[in-house]
This record gives sequence, structure tokens and C-alpha cells, in this order.
Amino acid sequence: MNGQPIPVIIDCDTGVDDALALLFAVRHPAIDLRAVTCVAGNTDVDGVVRNTLTVLEQAGAGDVPVARGAARPLIEEPRSARHVHGHDGMGDLGLPAPARTPVDVDAVTLLRREILASPRPVTLVPTAPLTNIALLLRTHPEVAAHIERIVFMGGAVAVGNATPVAEFNVWHDPEAAAILLTAGVPITMYGLDVFTRVVVPASDVRRLRESSEPGARLGGELLAHRGPGTEEDPAGGLGDAGAVCAVVDPAGLTTRALPVEVSLAPGPTRGQTVVDLRPRPGEAEIHGEAREQSLVDVALDIDEERYVKLWLATVEG
Repeated sequence: MNGQPIPVIIDCDTGVDDALALLFAVRHPAIDLRAVTCVAGNTDVDGVVRNTLTVLEQAGAGDVPVARGAARPLIEEPRSARHVHGHDGMGDLGLPAPARTPVDVDAVTLLRREILASPRPVTLVPTAPLTNIALLLRTHPEVAAHIERIVFMGGAVAVGNATPVAEFNVWHDPEAAAILLTAGVPITMYGLDVFTRVVVPASDVRRLRESSEPGARLGGELLAHRGPGTEEDPAGGLGDAGAVCAVVDPAGLTTRALPVEVSLAPGPTRGQTVVDLRPRPGEAEIHGEAREQSLVDVALDIDEERYVKLWLATVEG
């Protein structure tokens, strides 16, 4: 890093754990949060904008531009995750309406502007369905040369959550995810295989909830909503925030460069990230059925305690 902060843009569907990611990004000194763009996912896009502005306000963020993006996937109908994140997408905590307002341009315009204006290549961190990113890459392909890396929360090597094999962000807009994988820039896939493992202990969650500092207290309330704990034992998963921790501290992840593609066919595998873990080609390739697949740095293991300590030290610091 040479002592310079990493220019980062987060594309999110805030969302309880997107909010945890924003808290971390605002407060970590190694991150220069240049913009936040919003997309429909956990809740509708207008709710995402509201939630994002509220979190930035509670976190004490500087003048970070926020833009409204796609209200629905490229092809699919929108399908929210309110049953996980609450009706308002933020755990129904009754947070005050933000005084901040979004910028007067759309998300794709803001993404292009901030990426091209950055003095250093930008790290994009999508923690949401990838609709905005796909629209950006198709509309303004010149931005790819100015992107250092895309670290996206999405996909799964093993088990899905939206379906037995598909993770929600990819399942919500599979075509957008397929476009991302052909972006021609380095990509890290922070999927469910590591996503579910980073859990903040109940004692830390309680301490955060009792904090007099608004951002830390919000983090505690969000973690308590996230589970897997109970009201009596409120341990909470960091979820999307782990992807932003990986930008600051990539050594906490074990990754392998593997071929990855998205299943786009209708049926039970739609939205699956098909990760090729085989050590050698199989019969399909031998018989001429090989396909060109993008190599992605897929997260296969994670130092959970390292990222919990990093997030806590940053948000409470």
C-alpha cells in the first residue's frame, strides 16, 4: 500500500451486513471510501438508498457520494430478502430518517466518474446483486483498465442459501454475475463458504450495544439481529463485512485461482457458481467439450478470529 489508503467503492443493497461493511469501510484508515452505489436486493432500491445514507450518517462518514442504481435485475423479477433483514432491510430497528441525500446522478454514472477520477486504480467491493456492476462494464468498458480488483460477496463452492446450490446475490441476477466474471480484471470471490464462518462473540456484541458511540452501538444492534445467536446469547455474523476486511487484510483469506462460471439455464441449478476444483481435465474436456472459463481467486478458507478482531478494533477504534 505504500502508506496510501486503498481507493474503494462499495456497491450494496443495505441490508444488515452491508451496513456492517459500510461501518468498517468508513472507519478503517487504510480505506479511501470514494463512493457507495445502491441496488435492489435485500430490500427495494429506495430503501437501500435510505439505509445507506443512515449508516453513513451514524458512522460519522465524510462527504461520501451515494447514488441510486438498478431497481431490478437485468432479466429476473426483483426478489427481496426482507424475511432475513427485516421489512426495512435494517432489522426494523426504527432508525431515524437520514438528513443526507443521494447525488443527482445514477449509480452507473457515479461509478464511472469516480473510477476514472481516482488517482489510483479502484478496488470495487460489490456486496449485493451485481446488476449495477454489469451495467457499468457493458456501458463503459473503458473503466476496466482503472479497476485494481473486484472483491465480491457472492457465490458458493459448496452449498447455497437461496437454493441448495445458489447464493442469493448471484441467484438474484445470474446474468449480471456472469458478466462480472468476464470483466477482464482480477476478481476475488468471497462466497458462502467463508461468509458464514466469521461470527462476533456474544460478549463483544453486548459491549457494542451498550456503547455511547452511535456507530459502534449500531454495529452491536445489527450484529444482534444477524444471528446465529439469541437475545440471551447474541453472537452475530459479520457477513458482507468480511469481504471489506479482505481488502484491507487479504492474508486472512486462503484463495485459489479456479475456473468459475454461473449456471444460467432455467431450473434447479440457475444462479449456481460452478467452481472447477478438479486437479485435471475430465472426460468432457477430453471429448472436446471444454469451455473458456474465467479464473477467479476463490476464497476457500478464512481466519475467522483475525477478521473479527480487525472489524471490532476498527469500528470501536
